[in-house]
Amino acid sequence: MVLRCLAAAVGGLLLSLGFAPIGLSPALPLGVAVLLLSVHGCRLTRAWLPGWLFGLAFFGAHLWWLRAVGTDAWATLSLAQSVYFVPLGVVCAAVARLRWWPLWSACAWVAVETWRGSWPFGGLTWGRLSYGTADTMWASALPWLGMSGVSLLIALTGATLAWLVTSRLRRPLAAGVAVAGLVAVTALPVLFSYEMTRGRTLSVAAVQADVPGEGTDVVGNYREITRSFSEATVELAESDTDVDLVVWSENSTAVDPFTDSETGQAIERASQAIQVPILVGAMVDSPREKEVLNQGIVWQPDLGGGDRYTKRHPVAYGEYIPFRGSIIPDTYGQLDLIGRDMARGTSVEPLRIAGALVADAICFDVSYDDVIHGQVAQGGQLITVQTSNALFINTAQIDQQFEISRLRALETGRYVVVAAINGVSGIIAPDGEVMEVADPRSRAVLVGDVTLADGSTPAVVLGPWTGRMVVLVTVLASGGALITYRRRARHDDTGMIPGREQRLQPSENG
Repeated sequence: MVLRCLAAAVGGLLLSLGFAPIGLSPALPLGVAVLLLSVHGCRLTRAWLPGWLFGLAFFGAHLWWLRAVGTDAWATLSLAQSVYFVPLGVVCAAVARLRWWPLWSACAWVAVETWRGSWPFGGLTWGRLSYGTADTMWASALPWLGMSGVSLLIALTGATLAWLVTSRLRRPLAAGVAVAGLVAVTALPVLFSYEMTRGRTLSVAAVQADVPGEGTDVVGNYREITRSFSEATVELAESDTDVDLVVWSENSTAVDPFTDSETGQAIERASQAIQVPILVGAMVDSPREKEVLNQGIVWQPDLGGGDRYTKRHPVAYGEYIPFRGSIIPDTYGQLDLIGRDMARGTSVEPLRIAGALVADAICFDVSYDDVIHGQVAQGGQLITVQTSNALFINTAQIDQQFEISRLRALETGRYVVVAAINGVSGIIAPDGEVMEVADPRSRAVLVGDVTLADGSTPAVVLGPWTGRMVVLVTVLASGGALITYRRRARHDDTGMIPGREQRLQPSENG
């Protein structure tokens, strides 16, 4: 059992190498394979431990950047996420007793991804297998299969590797057929790319203003930040560069521009100078006294603020406090810094800007399928990502989030414009190529031509149904495995197969 636990922990660390900034893509299926091997043949009452240690090692490494918030935040979230791998370890050990167990194991992996990406408090999607596939062969499958489908493909690759090890190639013909089928499914999207209908072209500018000092204190420098965004936009206007839309980052105004006159005047000055819409990232007072809204606001010259998108997935215990005043005290440690809860947005209606429909996402929103799919399904022709990330500027988080933005371009067939407060800002083509990028901790204005897209990829059409179907399959497979396990346990207790005078050989060794 000690060897199983050690292997599982190493497997979790190996999996973390598959994500940015390292991006060692073979580590993705290999990490899955190590987990499955560590629980293969293990008693169900013990399989939870290797599963948990795998998850703890993986998230401890993958979320290392969260130490920028605090060691307690990193440790707590890593521990909480590792708990999801407890049932995963048990289910994978159980379904290993069934035929086609690599398929059921892969489904179990994606079912847990789906579960932890939606519950509790809206879930955490960070660490999906598909989020490590930029610049890999798997990325070509994104417009066809979506994030959950690509995760399933990677998990199935890892499960097949584990099956080849456990079977010791006793059935070479079956092994050859399985590998050939997996290669074909992986290679087909590379050969048959999904083509989108393209419309008119817009010239878009993404502004990165930077944060004074160490680059992490947005609140302490909020006026300088807004002033920097305004000045950069005015300089763009004075350069006689023609643009149709300007995108500012999340927290480009950290106070309500409709009530703070100095902030409103700074935006208006930039708007009058550039004479095109500016998508401003603003913290806006909510009608409810103890709440605040994180919004992308379309600011029109001479008209002011218009259409708005409100962040749909604020971070629990980072941007709002669940159970405030009941289970959680009003003031507790660093939570005391969250004076007002960030209210959750509900709309997935794309913004109307410069005659285009724009699907907006604010910071971690880009990692949630419902935000992107919902707006693209309603006609979104271009994707914008407004993010701050200032607190994480010196960590791997900014690279991981930018990679997710690239993958969204591939998945939806849209151009993606990322405006970060001090990194990473960029303009991304539908094939995931980075057309323009700004260095972190720099003040920059990126300008590029983007072509609007119409229609939806199969991934957007399927939406959440891939994950839901995988969850259903996993429940059914787990039920079948549990019945098989109980029968074998009963037979082992009696030492007899009902109706036969024959001893059973032990089927488990750990």
